[in-house]
Amino acid sequence: MQFRTIARSAAALALVGTVAAAPVSAQAQKDIVGTAVAAGQFGTLATLLTEAGLVETLQGAGPFTVFAPTDAAFAKVPAEAVAALRADKAALTRVLTYHVVPGKIMAADLAKLADKDGYIKTKTVSGEEIVIHLAGTKVHVGPNMGSNVVSADIGATNGVIHVVDAVILPPAKKY
Repeated sequence: MQFRTIARSAAALALVGTVAAAPVSAQAQKDIVGTAVAAGQFGTLATLLTEAGLVETLQGAGPFTVFAPTDAAFAKVPAEAVAALRADKAALTRVLTYHVVPGKIMAADLAKLADKDGYIKTKTVSGEEIVIHLAGTKVHVGPNMGSNVVSADIGATNGVIHVVDAVILPPAKKY
């Protein structure tokens, strides 16, 4: 995929600094899964990754950029919707892999990748396109911009985690 690299104003470049950033360890000791489990706020995500059979993938070489919903983000999803996903491994896998982008995209990279209106479109591991939007001091993710990056640049040996406050649902399939 081809990205337009646009020189951003000083205000836009400052944007990525305003997202609460966790320090990236120069020598991260754990892969994405280990880093998420150690953080203590991704129990639901870790459980669902296990149920979908995706743990080994996210422990692989990568690199990966993961927009990781917290337990609080999963708590916003109706219990029956989560139960339905758990009952349909293909749907669960689609939702979870929609949160993962191949490559390592750090917060500082976003302004470089954005078009003149602050949008970035890229493919996820699910094969579907996801949209990221830079708006003022916020970074929104997903088709309806309903998920916000609340902590960025959590380093792992095989990529980076950006914490989001809502589960990102892929667009409905068109048949």
